[in-house]
Amino acid sequence: DAMDYRYFPDPDLLPLAISEEMIISVKSTMPELPQVLRDRFIREYGFPEEMAYVLTSDRARAGHFDQFWRELLLLPGDREEFLSSSVQAANWAMIEIGTMLNRTGVSILEAPISPKALAKLVARLIDGTISHKIAKEIFADMWSSGGDADQIIEAKGLKQISDSGALEKIVDEVLAANSKSVEEFRAGKAKAFNALVGQAMKASKGKANPAQINEILKRKLTS
Repeated sequence: DAMDYRYFPDPDLLPLAISEEMIISVKSTMPELPQVLRDRFIREYGFPEEMAYVLTSDRARAGHFDQFWRELLLLPGDREEFLSSSVQAANWAMIEIGTMLNRTGVSILEAPISPKALAKLVARLIDGTISHKIAKEIFADMWSSGGDADQIIEAKGLKQISDSGALEKIVDEVLAANSKSVEEFRAGKAKAFNALVGQAMKASKGKANPAQINEILKRKLTS
């Protein structure tokens, strides 16, 4: 029975009057709650609900990513291109940061790559300066050294090759050296094409623009 649990008003507690001013003051100092933050990420960044949920499941990571995105939009470049690549950028940053945090056992607050530094690296990925493979290498270098993305790219000569003339030459050399794969492709073996792409990327030391390599290979193999 309820009486057994002595449910009765506590005589030592005075009535508490909460003013409207107090409510307004508390609301003004509260951070965005998870659902509000999630809705904003979906609305402003165009993220799928599942991605927004993952990004906002931890307050520190949500703050890190939010700052990363703001820094990205402040960088020189095509703002519309950045906005249209928001999901790609979020995916890449989320996966790479998450993987490294799990591997090293540190929190996002202890990560040696700041949101601003990460934004610069992702900007070079979006504008085609570097490929995904090279971006991973630079990310690992930045994590261990705390270096700047642009400085690492310049010092190690990691800029992606997008010059059509240079890529044509690489493709011609690959086709000449892999006549068997060429014959297999023309005989209907689709896997042979992937092998040729791999050889072209290897010949360029991973610096060739993959989309251009694919386009040039298809054109030359079907002409």
